[in-house]
Amino acid sequence: MRILHHLPLSPQSRLARLLLGEKRLPCELVVEKVWEQNDAFHALNPAGEVPVLVEDSGIVVPGARVICEYLEDVYPDTLLLGRTVGERVEVRRLLDWFDRLFQQEVTVNLLGEKVEKRLFGQGHPDGNVLRNGYKHLRFHLDYIGYLAETRNWLAGPSLSAADFAAAAHLSTLDFLGDINWRHAPSVRDWYARVKSRPCFRPLLEDKMSGIVPPPYYKDLDF
Repeated sequence: MRILHHLPLSPQSRLARLLLGEKRLPCELVVEKVWEQNDAFHALNPAGEVPVLVEDSGIVVPGARVICEYLEDVYPDTLLLGRTVGERVEVRRLLDWFDRLFQQEVTVNLLGEKVEKRLFGQGHPDGNVLRNGYKHLRFHLDYIGYLAETRNWLAGPSLSAADFAAAAHLSTLDFLGDINWRHAPSVRDWYARVKSRPCFRPLLEDKMSGIVPPPYYKDLDF
C-alpha cells in the first residue's frame, strides 16, 4: 500500500490527505516527527519536510504541491485542478495563495507559535507574533468569504484542490479554537460543505497530546 509520511496538524499534510481521500486512493499514514532528524526520512526527502508520498512502485513524491500535481497526472478520474484552462489557472493561483501568503501571514504566526515552538523546544508563544497572525487572519477570512459568496466553490464552479488547501489551513486553526465562525458566516457555510465530504472525516478524528479541540471541531453543523 502507498504510504503518506505526515504530521496531523500540518496543513500541507492535511491537503495531501484530502486529495488522496477525494480521489479514493487508500494509503497508510505514518506520523513523521521531523524534529528528530530521521536519516531514513531524509533519504526520502532531503528537505526533511512533510508530506511525502511513497507509492507501491517505489516512486517518492515530496511536498503537497508536487503531490497535488502528481495525483492529477496519474489519477485523473477525479479532477481537482480545474477542467478548463481558466479554471486550472485560478486553482493554481489559490494554491499558491494558501501555500505562500496564508502560510506566512497566518499559519506560521499561529500554528507555529502555539504548536511548533513546543514541539521543537523553542519556548513559549510570542504575544506580538500571535496578534499579527490574528490580524492577518481577519483579512484572509474576508477574502475567502468574498470568494465563497461570488462562486460555487472558491476557484469556480467545481470543487477543487483550492478548496482543500484553504480547508486544510483553516482546519488546523479550528483545531486550536482560533476561528470565530460567527464573524465569518460565508466562510463557515463554505467550510461546512467541505467538512461534510467523506475525505474530511479522518481529519476530524486527529488528536494531539496537550491540545483539546473545541467541541464544535467535529460537528458538521456548527
